[in-house]
Amino acid sequence: MSITSSAVQVEMNISVWTANKLDRAATDKVLVQNQADNGVAQVRKNLMAGSRQRKDIADFAASCRLWHNVKTLPWMDRGARLLPTSLFMEYKSEANKRRQQFHDMVDQFLEDYPTLVTTASNYMGALFDPSDYPSVSEVESKFGYRLVFSPVPEAGDFRLDVAANDLKEMQQSYERSYNDRINEAMKDTWQRLHKQLTCMSEKLADNKDDSVKKRYHDSLITNAQELCGMLTHLNITKDPELEKARKQLELTLLGANMDTLKESSQARGEMKTKLDNILGQFEW
Repeated sequence: MSITSSAVQVEMNISVWTANKLDRAATDKVLVQNQADNGVAQVRKNLMAGSRQRKDIADFAASCRLWHNVKTLPWMDRGARLLPTSLFMEYKSEANKRRQQFHDMVDQFLEDYPTLVTTASNYMGALFDPSDYPSVSEVESKFGYRLVFSPVPEAGDFRLDVAANDLKEMQQSYERSYNDRINEAMKDTWQRLHKQLTCMSEKLADNKDDSVKKRYHDSLITNAQELCGMLTHLNITKDPELEKARKQLELTLLGANMDTLKESSQARGEMKTKLDNILGQFEW
């Protein structure tokens, strides 16, 4: 029996900042005081202590997921579920309302964030650490409400019993989601390369304190070489800038000798300069 005209796939993904932080120092103190082994206990801080706004957003997100599951049928183990087309208009209208409410709650939370941090400091006592708190923009990136409609796989198209304008909107939504996923995939490749370059540059920097001697391992070079090889496959959009950065790292590694790097401060400095030049050329 075909269901291509009677159902559509729908994905609802809602993310919420946990505002949860492991305090290693406090954990170690508790373990020592109780003569306990590592791993027995942890001290986790609620960074939004003394307020409910973040918790209210999390609760609302949970209610949205529950509503979504009630209105849809299981289809994939994770991700998309089946939405009968007869419920499409009702579902879409309610989902849009919920998305708007979610964003309104997040916007208010972000506006109040500095005040909420101050409130938390009054509740946390000595456990409060300003460095635990991300910037407003970082916190904003941890919230998301994503809703995507797509055809049932065996259909391969949008043969649905809905109005033409809704059909067009669904197609556009799916295309946006497809492009977003590609962009996220490419963002990951750039992040991998940036992390490799940054780690190598930091490792190659000589210590100001000569009494502390760094240890260098072959993986400093081999990991970078492996990444260069992998990026030729991971560059799925054939991004010329990514390929340019990859080639520059590959050229930097040519002839690199680990024994020389271990012994020669000049060799380390020269390689570090090349790595820093790569880091400075691109918008990461």
